[in-house]
Amino acid sequence: MKEEKKVRSILVPLRLNEDEKRRLNILYGKTTCNSLSEYMRSVLLKEPVTILYRNQTADEFLAEMILLKNELNAIGKNFNQVVHKLHTLDHVPEIKAWAILNETGKKLFLKKVEEINQRVHQIYELWSQK
Repeated sequence: MKEEKKVRSILVPLRLNEDEKRRLNILYGKTTCNSLSEYMRSVLLKEPVTILYRNQTADEFLAEMILLKNELNAIGKNFNQVVHKLHTLDHVPEIKAWAILNETGKKLFLKKVEEINQRVHQIYELWSQK
């Protein structure tokens, strides 16, 4: 059977000063409550209130992944420029010189990919230790 919805018809006036109102809004903002009234009822009736929190490990992981992504994007752009240059070369000696010059770029790219793999594995190991 469907539970009946209880109508809230009683108004309880509450006066706050500006500082109390600000603090109340800050506390309410950290919860999953859909309205200030819901939050205030829960607190007044000593019901549990779910507080939102940030997962610092996930935030650190995300920040690290963004840095790695930016580095990989820069390396990828350099490779695109090099490939474009390769398409404009006419002579075989120039292609050989290009390949030798870009060997360090290839090694740097592969090193960054390996760093990403290692870091993802470390994060996995850290999170799986519950």
